[in-house]
Amino acid sequence: MRSHVLENVELWDGDSAQGPSTIEWSDGGGTDGTIVAVRPSESAQAPRFAVIPGLIDTHVHLIGHAGEGRVDFLTWPLTTRPEEQVLHGLAHARQAAQAGVTTLRDLSADEIQFSLARALDAGIVDGPRVLAHGMVSMTAGHGDLFVPPAVAARKPVADGVDECRKLVRQWARAGADGVKIATSGGVLSVGDKSSWRNHTRAEIAAIVDEAHALGMLVAAHAHTEQGIGIALDEGVDSIEHGTLVSPAQAERIAARGVSIAPTLLINDRIAAGQFGVTPEQAAKASALVAERDALMRSAADAGVDFVLGTDANGHHIGFADQMAEVRAMASTLGWSAERAMQAATTRAARTIRRGDSLGRVREGFAADFVVMRGRPWRDIRELDTSGIVAVVSRGRVVAGELP
Repeated sequence: MRSHVLENVELWDGDSAQGPSTIEWSDGGGTDGTIVAVRPSESAQAPRFAVIPGLIDTHVHLIGHAGEGRVDFLTWPLTTRPEEQVLHGLAHARQAAQAGVTTLRDLSADEIQFSLARALDAGIVDGPRVLAHGMVSMTAGHGDLFVPPAVAARKPVADGVDECRKLVRQWARAGADGVKIATSGGVLSVGDKSSWRNHTRAEIAAIVDEAHALGMLVAAHAHTEQGIGIALDEGVDSIEHGTLVSPAQAERIAARGVSIAPTLLINDRIAAGQFGVTPEQAAKASALVAERDALMRSAADAGVDFVLGTDANGHHIGFADQMAEVRAMASTLGWSAERAMQAATTRAARTIRRGDSLGRVREGFAADFVVMRGRPWRDIRELDTSGIVAVVSRGRVVAGELP
């Protein structure tokens, strides 16, 4: 374990600007490094660079093609061995780290992501922190409809209360941090409709109860007002997308402290027909996006805690697009630069229940931070990967060079 010092940088610590500061941290000696001290700078010179906490993306899908050129989004996982997929997942994770993202939450994980997370935790390879949720989908549900019906090798599904409880337990045994459910249909899933019900109320109640009993979080994919309502009624911990959130639901969500990851850019791109999406997918996204911005702006004004979640998959959204997503959130939701940055740091950390250790540059927190040109908490346009000087993840430099 070694100690490191970065002197005379302008610090935004995840809550507010702290002025010229000196940061001292340990590299962890193969495990997570920790910030040892943050103190005012003693230099008489104005700081050249700024430091912000590493970003936290609460909604990604690491396993997808990471090489040059584009492949078919749906069939690539079906024709690529798991041993090869894990290397693509690692490439995506490292790309995110180089773009200033030091924590990723994968919301459709299995043994591939669990193994990758353990290797990163052990310091076998340098990269970001990876949290992983197993998907609990029903037959012909949103998660199942990513696989063509003629393909026999399918991801596990659960039908009926007992099978739902069993699959949650299997994910817990495998090492999942939580589970993801769908309470509405989706956009990219084949033959799906966003208005379709996924699982019965009894099944959803069983999933949430079993996950919470095992100390696991529940993230709910929900686009429609009905799907959002079901998720709220059954006590989920976060809502993914939340596209058609109603004013009445916004009041409930704000009162309960449930967060929403709005995943703006991916739905904009699908609606625009980009990246080879089908006409069906573009039409579904267009119908949602047409109503989304006004509803989300109203929800933000009501106090809903929107947090960074990109739905990055390496195809429609890249693993260096998080800063662009934060800028889009600021514009769509009418936020100040500082509020938008909190959505990607302190508030995102609370969503994943790591608010006491991640998302801040503060003594005792994980040594995850980004050295940047500019002052993005004053002008969100300066939150851009072109301004990154160096990234420290888990106490170790994973991109650039420290000044």
